[in-house]
Amino acid sequence: MSEFLLLAAAYVFDAQYNRNIPFETSPQAVRLYYLYNHWAMQASLYLFIFVDLALAVFEEPAVYPLPFLVTSLIEVLCLLVFFGRLVHFAQVTPRLVFWKDTKNICIMITILLTLIDLIIYGALRISSIRSVRWSRPMRPLFLINFAESRQIRRAFRSIRNTLPEITYVFLLFTFSVLMFSLMALKLFGDRNLRTVDGLPYFSNYLAIVFDMYVLVTTANRSPSVCSKAKNSYISQNEIRKLAYMKRRKMIEAFNLLKVEEGADFVVHADKWKLLVKLVAPDISASHRELLLRISDEEQKGSIDKKSFVRLADLLNIQVITVKVHSHPLDTWFPHLYNSAPSRFIHRIVQHKGFVWLYDVIILINAVFIALDEKNPYISYAEWVFLCLYIVEILLKLYTYEPRSFFGRNQFWNWFDTSIIIAALIATVLNSTLRSVRIYNSQQVLDIVFILRVLRLIRIVDSIQRFRVIMNTLINIMPTMLTFGGLALVVYYMFSIVGMEIFHGKVQFFARNATAQHAAYCGNPALKDTTFARAKYCKNNFNDIVSSFIVLMELTVVNQWHDILCSGFALVTHQAAKLYFITFHIVVVIMIINIFVAFILEAFFVEYSLEKSEVETAIEKKIQELGVGIQEDDLLDGKLLDNMETSENDLGGEEGIAAKKPKGLMFKIASKRYRTVDALLQRMFEAEIPPEEEGPSLDEILNLSPDDAYPKNPTFDSAA
Repeated sequence: MSEFLLLAAAYVFDAQYNRNIPFETSPQAVRLYYLYNHWAMQASLYLFIFVDLALAVFEEPAVYPLPFLVTSLIEVLCLLVFFGRLVHFAQVTPRLVFWKDTKNICIMITILLTLIDLIIYGALRISSIRSVRWSRPMRPLFLINFAESRQIRRAFRSIRNTLPEITYVFLLFTFSVLMFSLMALKLFGDRNLRTVDGLPYFSNYLAIVFDMYVLVTTANRSPSVCSKAKNSYISQNEIRKLAYMKRRKMIEAFNLLKVEEGADFVVHADKWKLLVKLVAPDISASHRELLLRISDEEQKGSIDKKSFVRLADLLNIQVITVKVHSHPLDTWFPHLYNSAPSRFIHRIVQHKGFVWLYDVIILINAVFIALDEKNPYISYAEWVFLCLYIVEILLKLYTYEPRSFFGRNQFWNWFDTSIIIAALIATVLNSTLRSVRIYNSQQVLDIVFILRVLRLIRIVDSIQRFRVIMNTLINIMPTMLTFGGLALVVYYMFSIVGMEIFHGKVQFFARNATAQHAAYCGNPALKDTTFARAKYCKNNFNDIVSSFIVLMELTVVNQWHDILCSGFALVTHQAAKLYFITFHIVVVIMIINIFVAFILEAFFVEYSLEKSEVETAIEKKIQELGVGIQEDDLLDGKLLDNMETSENDLGGEEGIAAKKPKGLMFKIASKRYRTVDALLQRMFEAEIPPEEEGPSLDEILNLSPDDAYPKNPTFDSAA
């Protein structure tokens, strides 16, 4: 049973985190699978990937040069780690599946080619023959192809899926540019037009095509491309696959632990508790009991299949365990604290008008900060505002229990108090220093005043529509990191290629340099060009950092035609334009459009989706047990946010049945933790009937995108 429990927990883990890695079910393979997914192993892998990518900073052309022997040894160490991780993965994955997975083959080939490149480059270096490290652009492939990087791979698949959809858009775009270029050649070709540099203008067809392309890029993106990208960012088949995979793994876990009771199969409550302890060891005993009450609604001592399948969703919803505390003044001076004047103060502070009043005060204070600080009345007014803020904090500490006021989730209370204390210290210090005439520290005080204006964010958070925008921004943070990784891969590859092509072609000299070619960036080809006159000499590919900066300028389309036409195309060849045009198409037209499309999708999801069935079930059970609290109670600071741990339970497993045991209460955390991918998956899961099990794991992994999921799928139920 312990082996079955371990395997069932692995299935639940995968369902909880949407992992679709096939693994062997033997006890040894399952334990290796747990080790493979341990956070320390994953963190170590990403650390070595970062080290491998960072070697470009220390390799020629380098920002901080290191000997080739040092960088090569570090790279070999990284390759050994990658190979070890791949071998570990091979130990937990079925052999046939491992060798059919192109990601694994790609990693092995990349390791082999990198070693070959190191050997060849090292041998040629010893022979004093200049060579090129052609394997360096392949380093980001490690970031893409390991199993942990499925989000980045999904982003790349989005680009790949977008390409066929927008082919006709690009063809139409290309046809338009070519046609208007031909028209420009016929209209202006014989008029002897000249550029500001005195060069012929509209006299060469290929040059006209490029100029027209530059003209089009001022629009920066194509609505048609954006629309296509939005429709293909997250493939419906991929979301369906994840949903069916999650359902199937929960059913496999149920089948391992089920017993027959009458005509039905169930999982006994004691096995269910052991499973939850194994899957989520950090949640408290009272939290586990709450989840059990939700899963075993009728208190039969067992969980049926329908309720068991919801376990992964239950574990993904954050439930805050809070404990009621009395105010210290209520304990020390109960008669005074509960007197009529004291209760009147409590009502004032807890009233919404108190919040609105201080919102108005913050706005007025922002106006005063913008006024002339040298006016003595303005200076005195800052003291008035500071006193009002201190009074606000003191009144709240008097009304609300201090540990509750400074609870873990009370960010705004910490923020306001920190700003006010900093302003008080700086104001007193500034006044003291002025009185002794040592120096004027007004700049320090100005910084604190600016920070105080950030309190305006509280007003934004209090408005429902603005809060939706903030929620959306928080929800898309994981995806922003994914696209950050995607951009890093593309930037890295283009930077390495750019350094090999343009290294040393443009040099930067200090303003007072006396070198012969300092006035035109160290290259006679740039003499009297816009590139040299505009002082673009820092825009070069002489190291990885400079290359990233140039590519960033190209991304925002910042004078990129000047950098290209009067810069790198002159010092190399006109064919260099292809490098920059390719970068513009890949990054500006493709990646940025997909990212913008995803933001639009995120707003749609945030506006349209309500609470899930599982969230509703948890809240309903909390209220039925009489251990629920309202949102305002938590935000107003009446209760202490005290997340329980397995080492420090606030209540026993049986205690939850009582009404408010030991002041212990529960609440669903803010829904801001939800990711858009998970919400889109939930939209599809809501369409799957509870009794439908879907295809088997093998069928899910092997079905093609075209025929994997018909509109009304019917699958045989597993036993």
